[in-house]
Amino acid sequence: MKQPIRVLIVDDHTLFRSGIKALLQRQDDFEVVGEAGDGLEGLKRAKSMRPDVVLLDLHMPGIGGREAVKLLAEEAPECNVLMLTVSEDAEDLVETLRAGASGYLLKNIETEFLLDAIRAAARGESVMSPQLTGKLMMGLRTGDKAGIHPDPEEEKLSPREAEIIIFLARGASNKEIARELNVAESTVKVHVQNILRKLKLTSRVQAAVFAVEHGLVKKEE
Repeated sequence: MKQPIRVLIVDDHTLFRSGIKALLQRQDDFEVVGEAGDGLEGLKRAKSMRPDVVLLDLHMPGIGGREAVKLLAEEAPECNVLMLTVSEDAEDLVETLRAGASGYLLKNIETEFLLDAIRAAARGESVMSPQLTGKLMMGLRTGDKAGIHPDPEEEKLSPREAEIIIFLARGASNKEIARELNVAESTVKVHVQNILRKLKLTSRVQAAVFAVEHGLVKKEE
């Protein structure tokens, strides 16, 4: 039997945590391994419990989501972090994705979208509330460019990798990329791993950020 997806919920609203926990516990493929009411406690629990996915609120007392996602990327890098927040601020969106979050979801999303997003994050895919795509692109193009830059001596992307990173910027999954390029999904996975290694990035979302910041994606895309 396939192991359930282990989830840690980090949010300062007890009622909200309880609602998400109850929702996940009704699904056969999820296991809620813990809860935390602030970023520091969330970090401690993530390091000890090693969940597959951390659902992380943005605005919390003490260590908030922005700082917490950076610490999680450093101290529990195997955990996939999904921001789950009410903030539609482009700066919050860009900052947390740059810091290593696997995705950014608004709390008003549909139940099935949330469940599918957690499953996707557990597979190492990037996810985002659909209405935020435009804000991400705008934030990247008008914001500070001090985020992600490759080492100039770093090995260049191959033509195929350069093609795939554009698909990543559009939010495409490995399966969708494989279908578009008529290659095996496993081949796409290897190319994505090579892209992250060459550019010294840690997630598909960071690769998408890189593609936009460095002009690999045209404005109309």
